[in-house]
Amino acid sequence: MPPTQSHSPSAPLLALSGIGKSYAAPVLDGIDLDLHPGQVLALTGENGAGKSTLSKIVCGLVEASAGGMLLDGQPYQPASRTAAEALGIRMVMQELNLIPTLSIAENLFLEKLPQRFGWIDRRRLGADARQQMEVVGLGDLDPWTPVGELGLGHQQMVEIARNLIGSCRCLVLDEPTAMLTSREVELLFSRIERLRDEGVAIIYISHRLEELKRIADRIVVLRDGKLVCDEDISRHSTEQLVQLMAGELAKVDLDSDQRKIGAPVLRVRALARAGVVEPASLDLHAGEVLGIAGLIGSGRTELLRLIFGADRADAGEVFIGDSPAPAHIRSPRDAVRAGIAMVTEDRKGQGLLLPQAISVNTSLADLGRVSRHGVLDHAREADVAADYVRKLRIRSGSVAQAAGELSGGNQQKVVIARWLYRDCPIMLFDEPTRGIDIGAKSDIYRLFAELAGQGKGLLVVSSDLRELMQICDRIAVMSAGRIAGVFGRDDWSQERILAAAFSGYVGRQEAVHAAQVAGNTA
Repeated sequence: MPPTQSHSPSAPLLALSGIGKSYAAPVLDGIDLDLHPGQVLALTGENGAGKSTLSKIVCGLVEASAGGMLLDGQPYQPASRTAAEALGIRMVMQELNLIPTLSIAENLFLEKLPQRFGWIDRRRLGADARQQMEVVGLGDLDPWTPVGELGLGHQQMVEIARNLIGSCRCLVLDEPTAMLTSREVELLFSRIERLRDEGVAIIYISHRLEELKRIADRIVVLRDGKLVCDEDISRHSTEQLVQLMAGELAKVDLDSDQRKIGAPVLRVRALARAGVVEPASLDLHAGEVLGIAGLIGSGRTELLRLIFGADRADAGEVFIGDSPAPAHIRSPRDAVRAGIAMVTEDRKGQGLLLPQAISVNTSLADLGRVSRHGVLDHAREADVAADYVRKLRIRSGSVAQAAGELSGGNQQKVVIARWLYRDCPIMLFDEPTRGIDIGAKSDIYRLFAELAGQGKGLLVVSSDLRELMQICDRIAVMSAGRIAGVFGRDDWSQERILAAAFSGYVGRQEAVHAAQVAGNTA
């Protein structure tokens, strides 16, 4: 049954019809959507639901594979972000688009610096910058401050201020409050209300449902690239929205019921890093696949990096096996020596030597085993790589092929092969199936089952909740840097896990409101 829709009586500013987008697999499918002047539309959904992709299509950063758009009733197909901005369609992305070495003023007007006699008019630039900074509550800052010296919250506000320069008819905000303090959030909301009164249409993307209820008129929910709700936001409770986002889970049998769970191979106790991960404790058992769920920015990757020694913890300890003494892990090298492997989410930037051969990348974690008297045995290295190419079904011309020439799924398999060769009893996986096709995913799922069957402990971070529920024995949920709950197969559901993932943000927003009420009544 198609979702009911609630629209304002005015003619649409922007109309989307049948919008679709495919990469290795469909990301968006048949999206129909109208956006009206002076309307704040909340766009939400699970990680990977297609929110950012849809907004990038609207703003000219990505081209749709299917469907069309109308702006003021006329065909609209921006060839670039610049083309969209020229028509008043602007976007503040999660990834800041600022140059840290330049000042606030220069970043604000970089594409249109005021000039006089062929030189930059610094007096006018400073005055214009101060005026624009006042708009977002940054009037107390020196406009000549280098952006790199600002905190992330202030940088985000500079980015918002930059996008409000000139004609703005539609503003897309992608997770705009993720790095803001409560005061900055209030300033942003105040500005949004003013823009709405001025007739600007706003698409507000966020996981923070209580925040959406406060600022938006209408809510659109995406699930698996499809639009499943387009209604007045007041019609839905937080619990109902979570249910809409969750949908039904497809069952996949990976023999999880037959796994033999042993003693802990990894014990984490009160591990923390200020501002990123609150004291976190968990046990990972031999033969177990333990998932870590949570929203983007909840601290999942950061927790794995602390365990692996890639970041320095401020507090807490890590214990290996049944050792009563904590492991001294100050670097990834220490972690590997302690028997911990980590497959990073950035396989191209941090996981692989892209110009190097598959054989080189496979043996990299244990060169001693393919060396004789300190000299690499290339024939032995090639034999090892060939064995893993066969076992993991890595599609390649030969083991001499450069890793950078492989598909994403095959690149991921090469990274995994390296750590299989090292034979670590504890394996950390950060987004192991992101950006790979369904066939490669199935291969990796089967591999996880095999590794768990061998008695290894697997700790898996994924933004795909369905994936975690298919492959894991237990799921720990992080929210706002804390472990909000741990669920076993007997007591989990998508609704419960999503509710836990949102809990830290809902509580934080309620605390802000309580403080405001207390301040107003004082």
